[in-house]
Amino acid sequence: MNGTITYKRTSDVEQVRRLIVDIHVEVRGEFGLMDRPFYHPDRFDERLTAYSSRPGWEAVVGYQDEEPVGYVFAVPLGENTGWWTAEKEPLPAEYTQEDGRRTLALNEILVRRAWRGAHGNGMARALHEELLSQRQEQRVTLLVNPALSDGRLKAVYESWGYKQIGSQQPFEDSPVFATMMRDPLAQ
Repeated sequence: MNGTITYKRTSDVEQVRRLIVDIHVEVRGEFGLMDRPFYHPDRFDERLTAYSSRPGWEAVVGYQDEEPVGYVFAVPLGENTGWWTAEKEPLPAEYTQEDGRRTLALNEILVRRAWRGAHGNGMARALHEELLSQRQEQRVTLLVNPALSDGRLKAVYESWGYKQIGSQQPFEDSPVFATMMRDPLAQ
């Protein structure tokens, strides 16, 4: 796709809620995931509400002209985070101790079809890097379903500097995710 990409940052979920949910339905629908309860729009919106209610939540939406191309959102892990409690093999306490400034949890990144793959010129990574460019956390973590796309999505995150540190199933009906970590200062 040709044209300039602009980014809009917000910490007010109501400015972007409908857009984020609509893109979630569009993209996850293309991958045949919308019949799974975990991906149902209401369940996704509940998670969005929970994430965005925490201090430091932020979303970045990319636009080409006025057309939204995708989004990313994340939140710092607070002192009493439940992020690490679902790990299949517990990680050392010093590794999982959080204070709201140490670790950014990248909750979601999605790019619409026209801006994915070879045509997208790295749009997902551009959104990712735009988000991190103004963050102060020491590291960033994310969860990825290693079974999706025959592992290609996990490989993309590895190419961005993430390493798998464990696996977890944070919700009863969610997939078992690979837990990945990256030190953004090293990139």
